[in-house]
Amino acid sequence: MLTISGLRVRYGSLVAIDDLDLTVPPGELFVLLGGSGSGKSTLLRTIAGFVRPESGRIAINGADLTDLPPHRRPVNMMFQSYALFPHMSVAANISFGLRTRGMSRAAVADRVREMLGLVRLQGFEARRPSQLSGGQQQRVALARSLAPRPALLLLDEPLSALDRNLRRDTREELVGLQHDLGLAFILVTHDQEEALTMADRIGVMHAGRLMQVGSPSDVYERPDTRFVAEFLGAANILPVSVRNGRAELACGLVVHTAMDVPADARWLAVRPERVMIGAVDAANRVAGVVVQQSYAGDTLTHVVRLADGSLLRATTALQQGLGADPVSVGDAVTLAWQPAACIVLRR
Repeated sequence: MLTISGLRVRYGSLVAIDDLDLTVPPGELFVLLGGSGSGKSTLLRTIAGFVRPESGRIAINGADLTDLPPHRRPVNMMFQSYALFPHMSVAANISFGLRTRGMSRAAVADRVREMLGLVRLQGFEARRPSQLSGGQQQRVALARSLAPRPALLLLDEPLSALDRNLRRDTREELVGLQHDLGLAFILVTHDQEEALTMADRIGVMHAGRLMQVGSPSDVYERPDTRFVAEFLGAANILPVSVRNGRAELACGLVVHTAMDVPADARWLAVRPERVMIGAVDAANRVAGVVVQQSYAGDTLTHVVRLADGSLLRATTALQQGLGADPVSVGDAVTLAWQPAACIVLRR
């Protein structure tokens, strides 16, 4: 549905988007994940037509949009700030884009009623934005973006202004709404949990480039690079040397892996939740000393220093509550993980 090829955006001497290619099929919720300055919001604004690329092509359903102004693109954008008109009612905010398109008063009223029902704000038509909660304002902005029936909806950090619990509930509603509508969404976020739980596919951005694109499980379980492994979730990253097709850590452990080890492998990544602590029957076992503990309510993480000075984190889910932790700072422990937990990285 959306095809981007060879896109390059420059701000003076800074290359914000660097030769980027991307396709998004109809009905997909595609999440752009990256840190500040990675280019994700610039990409969104370029698709919307607010930023003009130096080179490249943007097309929707085969139609080239690259040189079209924003108002002539079948694209709508929901901004991080929501950008609601404070002097207008909820109904007037939702209908604004429809009225500028010259729709009849009756057609506009019908569409506003439909949108209010869609975002569950019936009865709020006459309220001003200042009379709404943050979550309600977010719904008005979403309804306004959807009202003109765009082919593609762009969302720039749409949940960042909400508190943790409301953000969780709202993202579930947003995913359900997107699936019901069958409309393609591109959502920008820096929140890893948000990306993993919402996306059909994730694109991890860094320095204007898409470092990896894939399903949440693909990108999390099989990152292409050390950057992706560390950026998406937590990861223990340890340098390795390769001898006879086996990876060896600096502490002397020859690592058993479920994947082939390329001769030019440089790093071993192991997710902390895959590392077990104590007397566990696993192919990979290494000794160390606990130097730190971190309690996060549903998990407990131990940081363990190995003999060579490397640090490994082991995260345990507290399914039965905290209880009495048998491990304390200063204790000698054994860490273990299975071959399937090993991610071998070349770069």
